[in-house]
Amino acid sequence: MSRSANKAPPCAFVIFGVTGDLTKRKLLPALYRLHLRGSLHPDSVIIGHARSDLTVQELRGRLQEAVEHEVPEYDQEAWDELAARLHYVQGPYDQKEGFQKLAQLLAELELPGRVFYTATPPSVYADIARELDEAGLAEEPAGGFARLVVEKPFGADLESAKELNATLLARFQERQIFRIDHYLAKETAQNLAVLRFANSMFEPLWNSAQIDHVQISVLEPLGMEGRGSFYEGAGVIRDVFQNHLLQLMALVGMEPPARFDAREVRNEKVKFFSAVECPAPGETVLGQYVSGNGHPGYRQEEDVDPGSRQATYAAMRLEVKNWRWAGVPFYLRSGKRLAGKASEIVLQFRNPPHVPFDLVTPLEPDQLVLRIAPDEGIELRFNGKHPGQRIELGRIALDFDYQETYDAPNPDAYETLVLDAMQGDATLFMRADEVEAQWRIVEPILDRENHTTPEFYEAGGLDPEGAFDLLRRSGRAWVRPAGLREDV
Repeated sequence: MSRSANKAPPCAFVIFGVTGDLTKRKLLPALYRLHLRGSLHPDSVIIGHARSDLTVQELRGRLQEAVEHEVPEYDQEAWDELAARLHYVQGPYDQKEGFQKLAQLLAELELPGRVFYTATPPSVYADIARELDEAGLAEEPAGGFARLVVEKPFGADLESAKELNATLLARFQERQIFRIDHYLAKETAQNLAVLRFANSMFEPLWNSAQIDHVQISVLEPLGMEGRGSFYEGAGVIRDVFQNHLLQLMALVGMEPPARFDAREVRNEKVKFFSAVECPAPGETVLGQYVSGNGHPGYRQEEDVDPGSRQATYAAMRLEVKNWRWAGVPFYLRSGKRLAGKASEIVLQFRNPPHVPFDLVTPLEPDQLVLRIAPDEGIELRFNGKHPGQRIELGRIALDFDYQETYDAPNPDAYETLVLDAMQGDATLFMRADEVEAQWRIVEPILDRENHTTPEFYEAGGLDPEGAFDLLRRSGRAWVRPAGLREDV
């Protein structure tokens, strides 16, 4: 399926957990925008499934409020059209009754395509797959399709991920399973492949001869926001590193695929992950925020153990043992309650072997910066001459900003992924062996995490000092993201 297609085939889009936060914030707004753009087939329907005892009219009212809040371009007439295609089935996720009602409704609708989306706690993914299979809904209709979209986190460690893969694959075929990571659908993440593989100037530089190191950061100013109980079980390694950060690392580091399709792209990612070594204890920093700048500390958050050692921040140095990247460290970091929001990738190039100018200050290295959030874009930073008779060097930046260039909002990541799932394009989704390869890399850190007291850092401030030392001892430094406050 070509990723350039923008029209979905007729299908029933079934959301398990339709009354939950993910549906309200992401899935229904995404489906509404697709409807506004004409990407939904006019015969397609949305079927909500949840435990709540609601009428379909009550559900429509709740979801309308969510869409009005999330979508600036909200149009009442367009919502009325979409709401007329919204159905509801009530029932537990581990009992047959609700799934039998769902099967009966799908049979009455006679749509050739079915997408089942698990916007639920991970603990019921296996139950949903089992009940769908036993209700005959995992089987693809003649001339149609049945697909299961599984949200993250996918397992809690390597063993549980393997168990969940085995459970799902006993009910559905691999080509029917779409394991989601919304970071892969962000415009800059997608544009990274185009930057590398559709331009002759970048790929020759994409190797250890030219690149000194790579930095990948996902930094957040928010704390728990009522998710303390979830975070106590997850922590930053499970929540961000095993999925988002390693996927971004693979996009930077994988070899060029023969074709940019699901099979070839995922094959190259798995090869890349097999070359990534688990970080040594001295190459990992775990942190936890304490009170500061008017914010409570992690241990004061609701539903958090007052003596918790859960990491809300981590930084690590990863090595890739292959021909392209030998000797080029990848530095990854992510944390909660920091000084600002910033998700970006920085490729820092090696300095030239000889500079024939008398320099007043040390030469700064060239950098290619890919901003994923908050302002998506690509920036190339390099050295140039200041105007005047003397050769005085300064920094020059070539900056591409999506918003300024295209004068239109970027599609939300879930909008892209929902459409891809309906079209059957799995390029931006993860395969079973890919998920397990990612867990293999981070699992040793999870084992150490249980026996390590995290380094404390001030809420609303900068990273823990150990994260700066991680680069400082090799003469490097973190590149300051544009999204951080100026007063820190």
